[in-house]
Order: sequence, then C-alpha cells, then structure tokens
Amino acid sequence: MLARFPPRRQGPLKRLAQALNIGDEELPLALLATAFFFFVLCGYFFLRPVRDAMGVSGGMDDLRWLFATTSITSLVFVIAFGGVVARLNRRKFIPVGYLFVIVCLIGFSGLLIYDGSIGGGLIGTDSETGLARSVGYVFYVWLSVINLFTTSIFWAFMADVFSVDQGKRMFAFIGIGGTLGALIGGWATTVISGLTESVFLPAGLMLTGASLFGVAIVCMLSLDRAATRRSSEYAAKWGQSREEAVRRSEQRVGGTAWEGVSALLKSPYLLGIGLYIILLAISNTLIYFTQANIILDNADTFSQRVGSFAQFDMLAQGATLITQMFITTHVIKRVGVGWTLAILPLVTTAGFVVLAIWPIYGVMAIFQALHRATRYAFSRPARETLFSVVPAAEKYKAKPIIDVFLYRGGDVAGAAIDGAMAAVGMSLSWIAATTVPFAAAWCGLSVGLGRAQTRRVDDEPSGAGPGAPDEPTQTAALA
Repeated sequence: MLARFPPRRQGPLKRLAQALNIGDEELPLALLATAFFFFVLCGYFFLRPVRDAMGVSGGMDDLRWLFATTSITSLVFVIAFGGVVARLNRRKFIPVGYLFVIVCLIGFSGLLIYDGSIGGGLIGTDSETGLARSVGYVFYVWLSVINLFTTSIFWAFMADVFSVDQGKRMFAFIGIGGTLGALIGGWATTVISGLTESVFLPAGLMLTGASLFGVAIVCMLSLDRAATRRSSEYAAKWGQSREEAVRRSEQRVGGTAWEGVSALLKSPYLLGIGLYIILLAISNTLIYFTQANIILDNADTFSQRVGSFAQFDMLAQGATLITQMFITTHVIKRVGVGWTLAILPLVTTAGFVVLAIWPIYGVMAIFQALHRATRYAFSRPARETLFSVVPAAEKYKAKPIIDVFLYRGGDVAGAAIDGAMAAVGMSLSWIAATTVPFAAAWCGLSVGLGRAQTRRVDDEPSGAGPGAPDEPTQTAALA
C-alpha cells in the first residue's frame, strides 16, 4: 500500500504570485520595482505638502505665475536630460537623475536652515524674510518639474524592463508600492506638521525626502542587475550569447538631446498621448485651484496649510490603494487600455457636477480623492502600457517631454482657464456644464489610443517573442 503524503504547502510568495497572476520568475523583479516606486513616492510626499504650502502663501495670483514659470523651466530641463540620456546608459543616467534631486534638496534645506538660524521665519508669516520667500518659490518650481521627471523616468524604466502583457498584469501591483509610499509619506508629514511650528520644519522634511531618494537609487540598481541577469538567462536558453545580452543592457541610448522633440512631432501616436496628458493636466489644475482656495479659507498658519495639503494627499492615496488592490488589474484586463483611460474624464465631469451642488470642504476632499484614485489606479498604469510599444529612445527622451513639459503646459492652460473664470465670476455650475463636451472629446481620444496600441502590438514581427533571435531586446527576453 502506497503511503499518502499531504500536498506540499505553498510559500507566501508563491501564493502572492498566483493571486496577482505573476509568474514565479517575474515576482522578484515585480517586488524590486514595487520597492523602487515605494521609496520614490514616499520621498516625494514628504516634499509635496511643503511645496503646496509655499506656493499658496503669496496668494492665488502668484500661484498662477509659478505655474507659467514651471512650464518654461520644464522644457529646458527635459531637453538637458535628453542630452544626458544620449551619452549614458540607463544604469548611469537614472541614478544620476536621482542624485541630482538629492543634491538639490540638501541645498534647499541648507538655505532654509541658514535663514532660520539668523532669525528668519516660516514662509507666509510676518517674520518671513526675502530669502525664505525666494527659496520657497524656487523650490515650488523645482519640485513641480522634478516630481513629474522622477515618476516619468521610473515608468520609462518599467516599460523598458517589462513587456506589454506584463505591464497589463504587473503595473497595477507596482503602483500599489508607490501608493503605500505616498500614503506613509503623507501620514508622516501630517503628524510632524501637527507637532511643531519650528522654522526648521521644511528643511527637515526636505532632508528626509533626500534620504528616501537615496534608498530608491539602491532599489533601481538592484532591479537593473536582476533584469539584466534574467535577460542573459533567456538569451542562453535560446542559444544566444550571455555577454551580448549584458552588452545590450549597458548600451547607450545615443542620438541627440533634441531627438525626443523630433520623435514627438513626427508620431501621431505620441502626439495623441501628449494630448491626453494635456487634458488630464487641465482637469487636475482646475481641481487643484479649487482645493487651494478652500485651504486658504480654512488654514491660517504655514504648518496648518502643510497639514491640510497632507490630509488631502493621505485621503487620496488611501482611496487609490483600495482601488489598486481590488479593482485595477481586473478592469484593464477586461475592458482594455482605451476604455480604462476613459474612466478619468467621466469621473472629472461627475465630480464637478456634485461640487457645483455642494461646494464645501468635505465634498472637495472626496472629489479630489476619487479623482486622484482614478488617475493613479486606472489612468496611470493604463497609459504607461502605451509606452511599451515604442523604442528606447522615445521612452527616455520623448516620454519626459510628454510627462513633464506637456503636463506643465496643461497646468498653464488650466491656470489661465481658472483665472478667466474667476475674472468673470463664473460659478461652479457653469464649470460643470463646460466639462461635458471636454470630457466627451477626452473619452474619444482614450479609446483611440487603446486601439492604436493594439494595432502596434499586432504589427510587431511574429518572431519577436521571448528571446526571439531576430530582436532579443531586454523587454522581449523578459516576456
């Protein structure tokens, strides 16, 4: 009689991989990517409330000018970064970009500590010095560019490492890491701002953010090594040289700094993505100005404003986390990328309609949370899969132009629209009515982009599969 043995119990990581529809060999890469995004967004959300509090301290007119300055600065920055990309491989230019962020944060915090030590005060207070306000405004513009740059480069790296199919299955899970980082960063900032009114509060939050970006660099390098190793293993499996696979991963992107602009202007597909980003930015800016007005009316001190913005962030990230954990992956797989992108314009229209009826703090907080949950849980992972079907040069050169410059251009357009509506005394009811045709066009564009991506996938050479000999790219090797 044969002995019966109980079935072998699966480990927690294997059960997690099965629950997320992630292969065993993919899980280590997914976890490293999730940790990378966690520290990027955790670091940023220690800084975001400080930036927003500094921006509104001079009033709404100054805030609109800051938006315009940010747009111009973003173009200069992404072109300069395109030159760096052309000369280095990703193992070098991504850490260089994050190191630049760390150095700048140390510089900003040093200036604020110096100002506080000589008797300066918090931005927006009677004891505020000229240095404090100048640093605050420069920091606002700088972080408004950097935050889009850091996330754009992160997702470009993800689109380079993972295939289209993997993106649909894994980007939502990777996004959960970022949401957890943002939630913890926002919660910690809320607690810290409630405990102290010290003039050194902004500098301390900046140094905390810098240290978290340092950990993110370590995660990025670990992920790159793991992805390269996995790529070389697939290359060997298909009878190719491991050394050649490693050489490809370390190869420079090449080209020129302006190549991203040229690629964007020549590609209807990239222009469509850019238009989607502009429409997203306009809607987000209109919501942001409405939120800023409400906070200015309800908070008197700098620390209270930091805490209020952090509370909005924390509520939004909580809603995003719940959505990502239970809904996002199923939505993208069932309805497709295009219709998933169309969810955001529908939420935007519905939110403004409700806000027009009840223009109060609580409704604004719920609307903002739902809007940002839709952006991060649905729109972000869906739109990042759009870049999985473009060459590496477009991922690292054209994508930052779309994500940073065009987004900030949409911010300027949104600020101008908000200023015009404020000048004529347009009510929220009129704003809600005008978003209907705006949302209809936005939905149509979303569906069109999803179909364009599908055509690009279908048009790929039939041999370009996992480790295909004709084009053994790292993305294909990991598919």
